[in-house]
Amino acid sequence: MEEKPDIGALSPEQQENLRQFKIKTRMANEMYLRAHPEVEMLTSDFLRDVFLKRPTDIRQFAADYFSDPDLPAKIGFRVEENAAVNI
Repeated sequence: MEEKPDIGALSPEQQENLRQFKIKTRMANEMYLRAHPEVEMLTSDFLRDVFLKRPTDIRQFAADYFSDPDLPAKIGFRVEENAAVNI
């Protein structure tokens, strides 16, 4: 059974600091992802392959996928292809 968070565990100042930290972290993550479209392409392609191939050993599948020496070229090509479509 999941425990409910104890709101009273943090002071109001700590809660506000945490809220601000979360906002800054989300903004930094969003900026990073916008600057690196290959991350979205990489995860999208990986998940597509998982759903299409339905591997029995997901860990081995992931290890093989991410250690493919041709992966950077494949993702780079897909990013360029996607950018050309969105012009």
